[in-house]
Amino acid sequence: MSETERYTKYAILAQLQEAELQNPHDMASMWGTITNECGEIGVEILDSYAVLGQYDFLVIADTQSRGQVLQAALIMERYGLDVQTMEIVSTDEFAQLVEDVA
Repeated sequence: MSETERYTKYAILAQLQEAELQNPHDMASMWGTITNECGEIGVEILDSYAVLGQYDFLVIADTQSRGQVLQAALIMERYGLDVQTMEIVSTDEFAQLVEDVA
């Protein structure tokens, strides 16, 4: 796979805006809609988790561009989530990067 075809993984941390919270069933069902809308713009949602702590959800997404992950974040914000995105690499890839420097 060439560098231009390489997909990048992102962690998206999301918090519910309390004013947007209707009921737990709506909250659970919104993930299917978000996943579909993100897929339409080329962002694959690999996993999503409910989280205890500062954030309510952790989403792992795979995409070809930062622009696409920005669009995914905007989609999530339409559903009442405040999001923070971060590019992530696997620990195996990190180990290879470290080895290449040493």
